[in-house]
Amino acid sequence: MPKKKPSKSEKSVPSSPPVSAAPTERSGMVLRVKSSEKMKRLALMSRESEEEWRPKSGRSVKTAARGKKNVKLDAKMPKKPPTAFFYFLEDFRKDYQEQNPDVKSMRDIGKACGEKWKTMTYEEKVQYYDIATEKRREFDKAMAEYVKRKESGEDEETEDDSNFE
Repeated sequence: MPKKKPSKSEKSVPSSPPVSAAPTERSGMVLRVKSSEKMKRLALMSRESEEEWRPKSGRSVKTAARGKKNVKLDAKMPKKPPTAFFYFLEDFRKDYQEQNPDVKSMRDIGKACGEKWKTMTYEEKVQYYDIATEKRREFDKAMAEYVKRKESGEDEETEDDSNFE
């Protein structure tokens, strides 16, 4: 006579260390505590799976978690220009403060500005886009010059020079 396949409820579970159950005094609930062997096994499995999806890099886990970069910023490097919205914000802030002198919160001014920007048509925004693109062109030229100077070594400072400034 052939053996029956066990149903899902009858299937045997792989042996695992026993789980201790201790009822609490107040609620009568049962708290289950996992054994240390099972916890070690779960920790090992999670580490292995984490290594599969985590990108390999030279940075340590602590550095990656903080999100700090070890990049030295060059003071001579040109600054990126603001976007069209920020040029609009300058104009809007002046007008808004004249019309609402009692409102001092930058948060409220920023919210009102954002709402106004969203409702503006493209034709109204064009003047700010023009300013932004002009400033962007100037930045791109300055950046190209900066890169050329950097590559040619004109911008290089020695440590001795920086001490005398």
